[in-house]
Amino acid sequence: MDDEPVLRIFIKEILESAGHEVVLAADGLEGMRQYHSAPFDLALVDLFMPNREGLETIKELKQQFPDFPIIAMSGDSLALTLLSIARRLGATDVLQKPFSPEELLESVKRVLQPKRWRMVTKRPNPPV
Repeated sequence: MDDEPVLRIFIKEILESAGHEVVLAADGLEGMRQYHSAPFDLALVDLFMPNREGLETIKELKQQFPDFPIIAMSGDSLALTLLSIARRLGATDVLQKPFSPEELLESVKRVLQPKRWRMVTKRPNPPV
């Protein structure tokens, strides 16, 4: 989700070349509509967008889908502060614009890694 058409195409081309399917959205409102009609595995969310900005979108996604992975992006002069807030709201990872194709792919790889669950085995009850 990003309001910059050039960046949306850049992200789409990089992710598709790595084998990912990509759905584009120009803002948080459009992205939320698309997610509700056909859920996807990950959202890349710009923090400054019209209609529904990124922090609001992240908050809404995390309230509805607590385990949903989100990568927050920003290139604004306040990027570090806003990306820190995005993390507190539940963003799984953050990218400061401009970022390289390698940084994007590494971030996507990190957040899509299967969760590692610890297996807890119960001990049988001791004989009485």
